[in-house]
Amino acid sequence: MSSTKKIWDIGEVVAIKYLQSKWYEIETTNFKFGRFWEVDIIAKKEGIVIFIEVKYRVWERFWRPEEAITKAKLRKFRRTIDFYCTKNNIDFWYIRFDVITIIKKETSHQITHYRNVEI
Repeated sequence: MSSTKKIWDIGEVVAIKYLQSKWYEIETTNFKFGRFWEVDIIAKKEGIVIFIEVKYRVWERFWRPEEAITKAKLRKFRRTIDFYCTKNNIDFWYIRFDVITIIKKETSHQITHYRNVEI
């Protein structure tokens, strides 16, 4: 396993713990559609299926994690979400797309949760 994959895994674990502390039910992680398209976490809360992208940075000297969410990536997320909803017969009225950014600090993590991001 590459060190980059290990770093991403740390971010996803931090995000899952955060979500569980907020009463989200984790449905699945790393849902793949096609060769390169993936949603990091799919969760449920209050009848809504939430597709979550996690961006984790060990430092933010060069860029903030939010800057990694490009229009091209949003299109890929939309296609992956469309596929998942169609495959699982989920009504599009009961879904949302969130982004969680995490920046590692010396002894903790700075977590920002963007809810209902437009894709």
